[in-house]
Amino acid sequence: MNLESRVKATIRDIPDFPKPGILFKDITPVLADATLCRDVLDGLAAQFGSMKIDGIVGIESRGFLFGMLLAQKLQVPFLPVRKKGKLPFKTYSYEYNLEYGSAVMEMHTDSIAKGSTVIIHDDLLATGGTAAAAAELVKMQGGTVAAFSFLINLSFLNGKEKLTPHSGNILSIVNY
Repeated sequence: MNLESRVKATIRDIPDFPKPGILFKDITPVLADATLCRDVLDGLAAQFGSMKIDGIVGIESRGFLFGMLLAQKLQVPFLPVRKKGKLPFKTYSYEYNLEYGSAVMEMHTDSIAKGSTVIIHDDLLATGGTAAAAAELVKMQGGTVAAFSFLINLSFLNGKEKLTPHSGNILSIVNY
């Protein structure tokens, strides 16, 4: 069985979470399988081949799980993007629209040196708003997004459309 099939067989579907009509893709069973986690990490890292990168930007909170491991495997810094008010140092902020309302993501002002190239990682690509906000934070610091990395892509929600202006490299292990 290939990696995508193994991950799909392990992900748990939770109906009506966090609200009615949503089918939540729960990755905690993947995290409970050490061998599968290692294979997912290897699969994520292999997608970047010889790409030269200076850091992994991980999006709060589930993007931290494999993002930090990916940074360690690629021997580059891990650079967190968090919800407003969660980072202790000076930050850049970026506000973006959600289906109902808006959200603000932040990143430390000294995270990315001008000219740096990063990969943005999160667990899941849905509509693309949060990952696009992370890309804007990278851009504010003079960095470039080499690629986006996801464990899961919900392709029917067309999140790639928001990301392609930042990078055409949008990679995932699992696609629904």
